[in-house]
Amino acid sequence: MKLVRFESDGQPVIGVLSGDGIVRIRDLLPEFQEMRQLAAAGPEALERLADKLASARPTVSLESARLLAPMERPRNFLAIGMNYRKHAEEGVRLGVIPPKFQVWFNKATSSISGPFDDIDPGVTRQLDYEVELGVAIGQTARYVSTEEAPAHVFGYFVGNDVSARDWQLHASTWTVGKSFETHGPIGPWIVTPDEIGDPHKLELRTYVNGELRQRANSEQLIYSIWEQIEYVSTAFALEPGDLILTGTPEGVGHAMIPQQHLKVGDVVRCEIEKIGAIENKVVASKARRFPVLEEDRIARTLAAAEA
Repeated sequence: MKLVRFESDGQPVIGVLSGDGIVRIRDLLPEFQEMRQLAAAGPEALERLADKLASARPTVSLESARLLAPMERPRNFLAIGMNYRKHAEEGVRLGVIPPKFQVWFNKATSSISGPFDDIDPGVTRQLDYEVELGVAIGQTARYVSTEEAPAHVFGYFVGNDVSARDWQLHASTWTVGKSFETHGPIGPWIVTPDEIGDPHKLELRTYVNGELRQRANSEQLIYSIWEQIEYVSTAFALEPGDLILTGTPEGVGHAMIPQQHLKVGDVVRCEIEKIGAIENKVVASKARRFPVLEEDRIARTLAAAEA
């Protein structure tokens, strides 16, 4: 099934695709008003939903619906860095040392936006794209092994880890440069695992203004999705509705020669086999001021204290 959130009379509603339309989930299973509730309910709830859907008729046209991010703001929105070999090689060219372990960072949940929403660059002058296979967590995962991990996946989605490269490199944590508002478009829906099969055999593509920039297959992941869930759940619980971005392949604009950062008017389309596509336009920033960035203040302060 393809599970969506969409706007109806100014309010978010969850639904499921049926042909070229959408069926409201509340009309089939009234107890579920939010996607996180459905994620927490486990496979049995999805089975009941599928049974009800078989005899249901769409009430909303997919073409006319404004799709929202398919998950309400989660507790965690996590992403792994350098998880495709060729992308890691791009990083080495840019001076990024290959990590010894899985490298995780947070994207603020306020960065999440809809599958066709605009991207506001904010104050960055080095806006970039990263297509990623997204994973939505179902039932809580804590101390989960790689063998157990698949049972904790609610579904899969397309993500674009939009990055402010200049701000990303202000600190080793990357969080701020990965978390500008509108820099986390996801969707267009969450596809349940039964429609995907092995998530490590999916082609990913990124187009900028129709030009193919990224193309790879999830079989090239350095750390599998199951290894990622095992690693993170050993540190803390992954809860229903939490979102994971599993890494981007080579071809990011920041690593091109010459560099090709996104500019106002550019349209970025991210596609993943068996899931679908999201498409976002870069618009003029709403930022009212660009701060003066003062470098090395900490180092200068320490040097002054030692003098």
